[in-house]
Amino acid sequence: MKIAILDDYQNVALGFADWDSLGAEIEVCNEYIPDRDELVRRLAGAEVVVAMRERTPFPAELLDRLPDLRLLVSTGRRNAAIDIAAARERGILVCGTGYLPEPTAEHTWALILAAMRNLPREERSMRDGGWQLGLGSGLHGRTLGLLGLGRLGSRVAAVGAAFGMEVIAWSQNLTAEHAAGQGVTAVGREELFERSDVLSIHLVLSDRTRGLVGAAELAAMKPTAWLVNTSRGPIVREEALIEALRAGRIGGAALDVYDTEPLPSDHPLRALPNTVLTPHIGYVTREVYQVFYRDAVQDIAAYQAGTPIRQLEP
Repeated sequence: MKIAILDDYQNVALGFADWDSLGAEIEVCNEYIPDRDELVRRLAGAEVVVAMRERTPFPAELLDRLPDLRLLVSTGRRNAAIDIAAARERGILVCGTGYLPEPTAEHTWALILAAMRNLPREERSMRDGGWQLGLGSGLHGRTLGLLGLGRLGSRVAAVGAAFGMEVIAWSQNLTAEHAAGQGVTAVGREELFERSDVLSIHLVLSDRTRGLVGAAELAAMKPTAWLVNTSRGPIVREEALIEALRAGRIGGAALDVYDTEPLPSDHPLRALPNTVLTPHIGYVTREVYQVFYRDAVQDIAAYQAGTPIRQLEP
């Protein structure tokens, strides 16, 4: 059996699980492969592919060019970049792994604090021999708005409350009762954008959330407010966000996710001063990778035994 492990950017996959127990030939790709023909060449002969989250898409057209593929393991519990229905039609199993929500919630707060206290600029100033550059903003008494109050949003809410923030939330299915149980006030969609000093997104990317935050929503925000996104880039209309940032219509954006990943080196977001940018590392922790790769090996072993586990549904 040949196994291909994709997008192991840190070159750590083999150290997090007992791959030898599978008795397979293993090829690890440490870099993102954007060229479809090159990707097909690298995956030729692979019966199993392990995909890291949504770094490499698997549409039907790609699956058609991988005749040897029988098991596609995606780290995490869902993967919008895999056409699971097309895989099933072609006799390819798609299985997932466990996940830990804590690291992404923690990274959300790393971005919020970095944004509110101007940490990137102040840190660069120190390294360049400088000293203080400007004034930061405190969190106590300000309003934290959450677009989504599920497992991640609830964790972010608890930290906001600990900072003494008023926490409000909206999502399409959020009830006042559920919000109150989290110590959060449910509000209308327009009110969420109008009142938030920090607005953090915690929704799953789907047809109804794609482009949910556009020009109208950004225009409703305070000119000092920050938009934070550790969920998925396409939930925010990128062109509208760039325009709002350039015009100074919002205070800034702290982003870990983007429409195109890896983010192109000449992307306009990289040049805007009112941004804090990280390279989709909300889940990139030792603890999460241990779960990902341990479970991936378990998925492959179960497939070898003819009893597949953790199969993902279209």
